[in-house]
Amino acid sequence: MSKPGSADSPLSKVAAGLDRAAAAVACALVLALLACVSLGVVTREMGAPLIWTDELSRFLMVWLAAFGWTLASRRRIHVRIRYFQDRLPRVSHKAVEITIQAALVAFGALVTYYGVGLVAKNHDLEATTLPLSMSWMYAPLVLAGAVTAIQGAIELAGAARSGREAAAASGAAEVE
Repeated sequence: MSKPGSADSPLSKVAAGLDRAAAAVACALVLALLACVSLGVVTREMGAPLIWTDELSRFLMVWLAAFGWTLASRRRIHVRIRYFQDRLPRVSHKAVEITIQAALVAFGALVTYYGVGLVAKNHDLEATTLPLSMSWMYAPLVLAGAVTAIQGAIELAGAARSGREAAAASGAAEVE
């Protein structure tokens, strides 16, 4: 039987599938943004600009940023400066890591909470040039915040667990 966190567990396979889907959506968003901006530039140069391209570009950029944030969180590739943390003793390093991950959980939860509020407040407002609700501008905050909170919780549990495993290993070494 596989552990929940192992690479062959059903949960890990679902997470990997969702990661691939998010990467595909991010690629599609990049292509759509490129096409939209290019269309806006070309039509503006021809003297007959399509006014909706600027607004659609803003929507696409927000969604792309949220998917990039989500992918970076999942892959643990966000910019993080560990210079000082890496110079701390093991116990202090662990405490700082737990604090950072707890702060990420709180941040993600707050972004999700306020994102839901923004979506609700803007659902009846229509975009200026597009037949879209302005709530779609804020919807990706809910997704990105939730993923950040969940990923932070997973990392928090891992940081807490690694300390217990290290303590158990050092305790076993002292007994031998």
